[in-house]
Amino acid sequence: MGYRVAVVGATGNVGREMMAILAEREFPCDEVAAVASARSTGSEVEFSDTGKMLKCKNIEHFDFTGYDIALFSAGGGPAKEYAPKAAAQGCVVIDNSSYWRMDPDVPLIVPEVNPDAIDDYKKKNIIANPNCSTAQLVVALKPLHDAAGIKRVVVSTYQSVSGAGKAGMDELFEQSRAIFVGDPVEPRKFTKQIAFNVIPHIDVFMDDGSTKEEWKMVVETKKILDPKVKMNATCVRVPVFVGHSEAVNIEFEREISAAEAQDILREAPGVMLVDKREDGGYVTPVECAGDGATYISRVREDPTVDNGLTLWCVSDNLRKGAALNAVQIAELLGQRHLKKG
Repeated sequence: MGYRVAVVGATGNVGREMMAILAEREFPCDEVAAVASARSTGSEVEFSDTGKMLKCKNIEHFDFTGYDIALFSAGGGPAKEYAPKAAAQGCVVIDNSSYWRMDPDVPLIVPEVNPDAIDDYKKKNIIANPNCSTAQLVVALKPLHDAAGIKRVVVSTYQSVSGAGKAGMDELFEQSRAIFVGDPVEPRKFTKQIAFNVIPHIDVFMDDGSTKEEWKMVVETKKILDPKVKMNATCVRVPVFVGHSEAVNIEFEREISAAEAQDILREAPGVMLVDKREDGGYVTPVECAGDGATYISRVREDPTVDNGLTLWCVSDNLRKGAALNAVQIAELLGQRHLKKG
């Protein structure tokens, strides 16, 4: 006996990835419903490696009654409007947008990091999936925090255009082609040219000069990992299609060597350590695309602070940063609370 699952936002990059991962991980589904906006109603999305196609149903008229889990990846507006309706109809919502993340009654979950927090889901019947850049960061930080206590983190991100959706990926492709043939380049999705460029600006600016993406990383890391951790982030969009990278500087309460950190990370759940200290002995975004792990390389001691380490962290933002983490939350929910059979 399996679950009835609705995937909301099924036609988007992350929604399609959710469908693929449900099939790939053989999540026990008796039924999967593809749900999308009115303009996508009737369009088809693939589910399972058999090539089975599902017709999208209109979110405006969809009845969640009888569904066990809804994986939402439709943005903040639909999450605000429809997640409470689904929850009220008895369906547990796992939402990928930022709308519910900082609600104190909504657990924000990365299963390798804070699985026990899922026990609070019944307060609203909603669980939040973190920001893509936050998810991979806390997977890397958690085992080190347990070992030596993290005081402070400074992180610079190098985030792929897929984090901005299909429009971001299309813009990188179109601009790259235009540059090669000598056509003019006009930014639409991004504030400046993204092809052969980097843009130190993701999401809107806030009063203190940080962007909302940077704010999200700070507050979400504190909620998931430890509110006492001090943190600063600089988030940069780079001309990469899939895969976010992060350069992370960490200051610890207790002494920890690079060798000790490598040993810890080598055994940590969700982490793949590739740190050979030679040409090519590290992982780049191209290599992590399509994989669910958080890859860590370039682990070294930072002599500028007491008990400091620096590392390089790479992950597929559409998978661990979004779709895979959501499905892992669903698996955890099933193991702890929604057992079937």
